[in-house]
Amino acid sequence: MDIKDMARPLDGAGVSAFLRSLPAKPLLLGLGEARHFVGELGELRNEIFRHLVEHEGYRSFAIESDCLMGLVVDDYIATGAGTLDDVMERGFSHNFGASPANRELVRWMRTYNEEHDEKLRFFGFDGPVEYWAHSPRQALTALYALLDGPLPWTRETLDALLGPDDRWANEAAAMDPSQSIGQSAEAQRLRLIADDLVALLDTQAPRLSAQDRERAALYARTATGLLRYHYWMADASPARWPRLSALRDAMMAANLRAVAEQGPALVFGHNLHLQRNKSLMPFGDQLMEWWGAGAITGTHLGDRYAFLASALGAVGDDTPPPDTVEGVLSTLPWDHSLVDARRLAEAVTEPVPRVSHDFRYFPLDPAQLGMIDGVVFLKQVVRLD
Repeated sequence: MDIKDMARPLDGAGVSAFLRSLPAKPLLLGLGEARHFVGELGELRNEIFRHLVEHEGYRSFAIESDCLMGLVVDDYIATGAGTLDDVMERGFSHNFGASPANRELVRWMRTYNEEHDEKLRFFGFDGPVEYWAHSPRQALTALYALLDGPLPWTRETLDALLGPDDRWANEAAAMDPSQSIGQSAEAQRLRLIADDLVALLDTQAPRLSAQDRERAALYARTATGLLRYHYWMADASPARWPRLSALRDAMMAANLRAVAEQGPALVFGHNLHLQRNKSLMPFGDQLMEWWGAGAITGTHLGDRYAFLASALGAVGDDTPPPDTVEGVLSTLPWDHSLVDARRLAEAVTEPVPRVSHDFRYFPLDPAQLGMIDGVVFLKQVVRLD
């Protein structure tokens, strides 16, 4: 079988044809990154999103960035409040605000909303987590502020239990569990309070506006998720890092299910987070395994979740050998291609796994091609942001 028979140039028509080939119209279309900060992939993503908005009825975009910081971007594209420079600085985590493609995306979404009655939405779907985690203060106090009537705790009680934020956001705790306060008496009590606040939210939901209900639900799952993450940061067992990775992706998956409620959305994040198969990552002397956000989301949404993995050909002098999946895809005549992954899995027999010189690049796993709906392939990467 000719490899060109299962691929086509990556353009709007190809994306629409891909959507029509799926068993159901997805509520979430995941576009994975094989490596962060590939400038050309960000530009292609923007083109895909514009096509989805203009021709396929998509109205939401979600990115692997802090879900609370994402509110800054969503407010900006809705109202124009603030400046683009400020939004890019305060609205993204992981240094994603420095990406020219992300800046152009936010600018375009704001312009679109100025010109159309039906508005676009922006979401971060990651937790407030690096390898270390942020303080739960913002989520807890914002949730508390939305509740009504006499509550068993005062704001002063929460502030006293939270203490200084730098105790929580201690980056050294990522590698040294003894520096985490996640299993302290104060943190344990905050977990119980957060659980009660979530229950109280359910009892008061009818009085809240739709926007307040959406925000309150975000604060609720973020507060409980962060406190749970901090608890396991203080764990010294060998299961610590796999568990933390799984908890982070569970937070992502919960946010993605909330995004799905807003209608069809394009979701952009690392392949490891968005793929359906189990995620594997070397970490020190161990190989971590966990189910990522895409696997969890796919379990809940079924055919309403679709996943396009990305793969890269040559990156500088790092060229894929011809017997790897990326090497086979490099024979395609187009610079950017959209490939039917399941047909590719049937046609490429016994490929050799690629070993990249770039530790930040995660090659396609030949054994998992059947778990992918499609592959966005960039034959050569010229610019890394």
